[in-house]
Amino acid sequence: MFNPPHPLTYLDAVRAFLKEDWGTQDWTTASVPDRAMTGSVVAKADLVLAGLPVAVEVFRAVDPALEARALVQDGDRVPCGCPVLAIQGSSRAILMCERVMLNLLQRLSGTATLTRAFVDAVAGTGARILDTRKTTPGLKLLEKYAVRCGGGGNHRLTLGDGVLLKENHIAAAGGILPAVQGARRTAPCLVRIEVEVETLDQLAQALGIPGIDGVLLDNMDLELMREAVAMRRAAGSGVFLEASGNLTLERARAVAETGVDYLSVGALTHSAPAADLSLRLAP
Repeated sequence: MFNPPHPLTYLDAVRAFLKEDWGTQDWTTASVPDRAMTGSVVAKADLVLAGLPVAVEVFRAVDPALEARALVQDGDRVPCGCPVLAIQGSSRAILMCERVMLNLLQRLSGTATLTRAFVDAVAGTGARILDTRKTTPGLKLLEKYAVRCGGGGNHRLTLGDGVLLKENHIAAAGGILPAVQGARRTAPCLVRIEVEVETLDQLAQALGIPGIDGVLLDNMDLELMREAVAMRRAAGSGVFLEASGNLTLERARAVAETGVDYLSVGALTHSAPAADLSLRLAP
């Protein structure tokens, strides 16, 4: 079982999503009788599940009397046709939160499913799959949780979690060396510093600067990445190497086999297709 974010970190967002969906009134639900019903959320395709605790909280936010129970665990590979959540209680309450609940569960499970595909693609290489900050506003913590459910790791949750000196930061600082020196003066001592490079010359410069913990290899081809790994080895450096840019599922294993430590994949959170799940009710 993966530890999800505490409900207090996302309940305000859930309430806002429900309010946005309802508008002034759910006239459709108001037009049908309120009765006790049971239901289940069912996977309509093979997928990796993420977001069940969030789905349960959506039901509770609408009506605390609703009884929602997870039938599997986040991170599980779920076959098509498998029930993943059971619900019983007021039909009106269930109907009023159905779409928001499914939107969240489908999006998070889609991210977990795509992440697992990347993790499987690089299995045995020693490289790890990471997410990026290319997340949906309001869903960052949940999407990054979904990445963990899929077997991936988190890069930075927020800007305060680490220093990543990218091209524009380096330009603003006047070069790699002053950028690193400024970061080390400014950031707390436990915060790691990573520098983005686009060429092997920049990598050579970065490897010679004390205080750097990692180097991001931006949009390098496979040969350049192999040379970068060899340069790190020759320098006796302990910095980690992270590959980023144009990391498709088809290319992931070849990148991992160059010897880099991490592959950061923005598509996990900005381009994952929604997983297919549906809710069915019965008296």
